[in-house]
Amino acid sequence: MNERERPSASVRIDRSEGFGERLLGLLLDRAHEMPPHLIAPLVAEEVARIGGREVSLLLQDYEQLMLMPLPGRGLLAGAPQPVADSPAGTAFLQARTVEVVQDGGTRLFLPLLDGSDQVGVMAVTLGTVDDDDRRLLRRLAGLVADLIVTKDSYTDTFTLARRSASMSVAAEIQWALLPPLRMSVPQVEVAGILEPAYDVAGDSFDYALNGDLLHVAMIDAMGHGLSAAVMATAAIGAYRHSRRSHVDLPGIYAYMDEVIAEQFGPEQFVTAQMMRLDVATGHLQWVNAGHPWPLLIRDYEVLGELEGATTLPVGFGGRQPLVSERILRPGDRVLCFTDGLVEEHLAGGEEFGLPQVIDVIAEVGCRRPGPRTMVRELSHALKRARGGITTDDATILLIEWRGGSADHLAVMD
Repeated sequence: MNERERPSASVRIDRSEGFGERLLGLLLDRAHEMPPHLIAPLVAEEVARIGGREVSLLLQDYEQLMLMPLPGRGLLAGAPQPVADSPAGTAFLQARTVEVVQDGGTRLFLPLLDGSDQVGVMAVTLGTVDDDDRRLLRRLAGLVADLIVTKDSYTDTFTLARRSASMSVAAEIQWALLPPLRMSVPQVEVAGILEPAYDVAGDSFDYALNGDLLHVAMIDAMGHGLSAAVMATAAIGAYRHSRRSHVDLPGIYAYMDEVIAEQFGPEQFVTAQMMRLDVATGHLQWVNAGHPWPLLIRDYEVLGELEGATTLPVGFGGRQPLVSERILRPGDRVLCFTDGLVEEHLAGGEEFGLPQVIDVIAEVGCRRPGPRTMVRELSHALKRARGGITTDDATILLIEWRGGSADHLAVMD
């Protein structure tokens, strides 16, 4: 479109469904060859076509404390916004549009969702807002999220925008290894968080939803720093390889054990928890290799630990593990964590143990948060309860099973 064809501010904007289809179609046509640094100017230009102004793209930082503004031509470069107690943070945490009436119009904050993972928030101001605007902006925000996630694999633009502190080399490796921090479908949701975000090393987790089977692993590699990050990378790589080879849970343990022992020697190890959840039935199976037991949460209260048979940590050549099993109820949550969460010592020398963790879970549960919000609030509350101390990695992964089916999403109305 040349300058003479571009509508001026005085031209009445067509806000119909047909206009929205054409606008989104134009973006899709350009998306495959769009350089990452041009996404921001394109978004600002297209939002202006429906009368929008003051466009901001806010991306979550690694600690999930702030939403960081993405710089770019045509974008409003404002200050970072707190995830807690801000309209942008509410849109981010609750995955819904938030509207704030102000002088001269309405400020809309729309979650940037990709595969149900929250990338951040798009903010835009409109003089007047109707349902056509809301529908179009929701779809535009979804497309922007897809573009950011797709382009992020070959640019540093978005990664750098998300940072509020410098990052260690070990943390660089760990963040590159992780799947999205959140995945949600009608039957199940997974949410995770890592501490310390900019210096994490040996902790990691992985998951994959294959048909009706959710595969989950959480690992904690011995030590800290770069050596722990390298060992964690090998452990997750071995887990993914064996999982994708359709190996059962004991076989996954055996393969991970072999890889760690061969590559790092007899004195190095990784604690691990491997799970499989049938999202259609709630049938949960797990194998424990020297890792803290997961907690079963029902109605926001901890019922107890999911204990069972265990074997030696990965790398020590333990016996073939037995598979533990449990049938979950709809709404049950399973909380996995690494020992850094419970083995921290407070200022007086007392260990911050499991009873304190359970107390904090009950405190956070009183607010009845969704899984993503609960993981974030729980991690931050636990850090405060430990006096802000995090001398070891402290990672949380929460699974909520809901049951039901997603078949209706494959049917066109």
